[in-house]
Amino acid sequence: MPGCCGLVTLKNEPVPLKSISVEVNVQGHVATVSSTLQYENQEKSPLEAIFVFPLPGEAAVCRFSAKIGQTEVVAEVQEKKKAQEQYDDAVSSGQQAFLLEESEESPDVFKLSVGHLPPGEKASVSLDYVTELAVQADDGLRLCLPAVLNPRYKPQGSDSNSAGSAQVSSVPAGSVPYSLTLSARVTSPHPIAKVESNCPLDPINYMNTEKTQATVSLAAGHKFDRDVELLVYYQDAHKPTAIVEAPQASAKPGSLMGDPVVMLSLYPEFPKDVMSSVTSCGEFLFVVDRSGSMDCPIHAGPDAQDRIGSARDTLLLLLKSLPMGCYFNIIGFGSTYQSFFPKSVEYSQKTMDEALQKVKGMKADLGGTEILQPLKHIYSQPCLPDQPRQIFLFTDGEVWNTKEILDLVTTNASSHRLFSFGIGEGQLSSHLRSSQAGRRACTVYHRTG
Repeated sequence: MPGCCGLVTLKNEPVPLKSISVEVNVQGHVATVSSTLQYENQEKSPLEAIFVFPLPGEAAVCRFSAKIGQTEVVAEVQEKKKAQEQYDDAVSSGQQAFLLEESEESPDVFKLSVGHLPPGEKASVSLDYVTELAVQADDGLRLCLPAVLNPRYKPQGSDSNSAGSAQVSSVPAGSVPYSLTLSARVTSPHPIAKVESNCPLDPINYMNTEKTQATVSLAAGHKFDRDVELLVYYQDAHKPTAIVEAPQASAKPGSLMGDPVVMLSLYPEFPKDVMSSVTSCGEFLFVVDRSGSMDCPIHAGPDAQDRIGSARDTLLLLLKSLPMGCYFNIIGFGSTYQSFFPKSVEYSQKTMDEALQKVKGMKADLGGTEILQPLKHIYSQPCLPDQPRQIFLFTDGEVWNTKEILDLVTTNASSHRLFSFGIGEGQLSSHLRSSQAGRRACTVYHRTG
């Protein structure tokens, strides 16, 4: 069974989370995200607990601290086995201890082991991470804070069953017991055109006349019941930028933090005639998640479309946009997988019409989420001569064996390009984003509303 999202005991029972506050500092194409989580032990006895939470797959944790009462602990990086031994020693002697580590099965899931939390005591956990912002088709830069991770589908043979295995589940709409406050500061060499979100924002506040610095906050009273998405738009988005970060004053010169760092951002704009020549041929394989979870709503709002319906609509649009003369096929997967055609067929009016009819009748009726098998099948087939193979993966990302999937994609990155379409809230970010292995793929997040 999937465990609860957030702070849980070793028996997989939830510990109340009271609030989350997030501060975001965006510089050009990179964001530093600082999150503080407040929770409380309302039991009559001490607890040893585990806090499981999602991070973007490309994020790098740069600071962690935890405070219980008047005691604050600031983390340091240690070899994994040594850190585990020190944590076990501290817990066995009744001392407070914290252990932060990445899940081996799912790189986007971090697990925080909290030592003894006394009865009635409140605790504060602070985590800072740095992440690159994803460039969208309309030139916006996207930052997403996942509200929760959906229950992860675990293929047969997996041995991850405990709370410590970092399986986490969704929170039903309207039952989120904590609130979120979020403020963002944006700095850029180019003027900031606008900042948008899928959640209500207070008006943007420009800090200077050049509009190169701005602040914006989430409107008060937001319940963290859906992904929070920020989209930042710059003027002159395609002009190169460079940002210099000064060294830390306390760091030793010549060390990692003791030297200045330069970040150069290049976002080129290619002529339309060049792009049209690149897309005039190819083999296009559409791999569609038809597992049971795709019957769920795409978000928690009223009148939300189900995920399989969203995937159908997107697939219908893409099918009608393919160039004549290319090759294509559609593969649905769940506990098993099914192909529309025995092998890729040439795109024509006849084959397009046949595929469109099959897509319209496509349902979420194939059981669990076994992504590995259809991908292995695709990678085992020889590529067509002079037809670059491109894979379009539609999924809500509810899988557990993320690392196996990423390893397979990475191994085949030199001959296959993979484009992921994230369907619904709280998609498996590492699976979607890290599938960009070798820079031969990208991610598209399907949004509604």
